Amino acid sequence: MHNQAELLQKKWFYPFELNDGTILSTYVPSDITSIHATRWEMLNALVKREFKSAAEIEQADVLDIACHQGYFSTQLAKLGFQHVRAVDARAEHVADTLLISKAMELGNISAAVGDVFDLAKTETPRDLVLQLGLLYHLENPIGALRVARALTKRVCVIETQVVPNMGGPVDWGSYRFVRPLKGVFGIIDEMEEVHAPEASVTGICLAPSVEGLLWILHAVGFTRAELLLVPEDGYEQLKYGKRVMVAAYV
Repeated sequence: MHNQAELLQKKWFYPFELNDGTILSTYVPSDITSIHATRWEMLNALVKREFKSAAEIEQADVLDIACHQGYFSTQLAKLGFQHVRAVDARAEHVADTLLISKAMELGNISAAVGDVFDLAKTETPRDLVLQLGLLYHLENPIGALRVARALTKRVCVIETQVVPNMGGPVDWGSYRFVRPLKGVFGIIDEMEEVHAPEASVTGICLAPSVEGLLWILHAVGFTRAELLLVPEDGYEQLKYGKRVMVAAYV
């Protein structure tokens, strides 16, 4: 049995609901934590569309890359996925994931510390792969998408902050050689925040434009990619296109 007092004393990033209905306290305001409900509603809609029955879910497995405290891993485990593998670069996040999954008596979750760029060597491909809230904290987002493609058997869901796009022709070595601009990355400085649990581990962040992200997903080997619909009452960043959730299919 888990230690209820330990769970209740701790402040969490997500409003976890325990099996007895207890909702754990968070260290972020309620208007911010609503992003989790929106992301879960969007992810759950995709799961129901892609995995059409409980039996199909029970035969499928999940890889949650940058799982944080395991919120989406536990949600998917409760749906009945055969195995949910949660991985994060921060050991404290993995410990939290194991703590909360034990408290919820979810035996179909395992968790481990791992760098996203090493996962193709340590993990096996899964039916559903998640990269939620990770891409825009990386200095090599394209490399992370290549890893996601290598580990996806069916569908990968990417959620990220995005920046405004630029398009048009670009001289490429000479005015006689012109290439079309497919998208852009915005450089974001998190150098002073690498200690923060929700920030980059290196401090150099490249956030993609939507157009660039969709082009890259095709370029790294996904056959198609689509933006997931945002609920009418969804979190403002997703609703107004400051963040997007994309499903990329093998």
